[in-house]
Amino acid sequence: MATETERKFLVKSKFRHLAIREIKIVQTYLTIDPEKTIRLRTADDKAFITIKNRPSGKSISRGEWEFPIPLEDAIEMMSLCLPGKIVKSRFLIPSGRHTWEVDVFHDKNEGLVIAEIELSEEEEHFEKPEWLGEEVTGKPEYYNANLIK
Repeated sequence: MATETERKFLVKSKFRHLAIREIKIVQTYLTIDPEKTIRLRTADDKAFITIKNRPSGKSISRGEWEFPIPLEDAIEMMSLCLPGKIVKSRFLIPSGRHTWEVDVFHDKNEGLVIAEIELSEEEEHFEKPEWLGEEVTGKPEYYNANLIK
């Protein structure tokens, strides 16, 4: 099984000057329920369908399967999705052995900025940049699937 282990933080100060890349993202959901999400995402000129389950217990790891699909198909399929969409700019910021993904949300979530780091295991050490704020890992109100509402 493909596994995603990530931690999320709010961002409290300037970070954009550290970014090596910016990606424009639009995502919609085919299904959102307590056990799983199925998401369509366009990222610049690429597209993906992603299936995720929910972490169990106090774990921050969960199953994640992501597959590239043709951009034109993704745009067409988005009309079949649940109402709403997420629009965000993702900034990639290297830090030690990791790369932070900092999402600056637009539209209905304007003003929200969340940094995520993917880890190889739950207890893996990582550098915490000074621009990080409160950790929000595991808080449902910060799940992308809940931000669409």
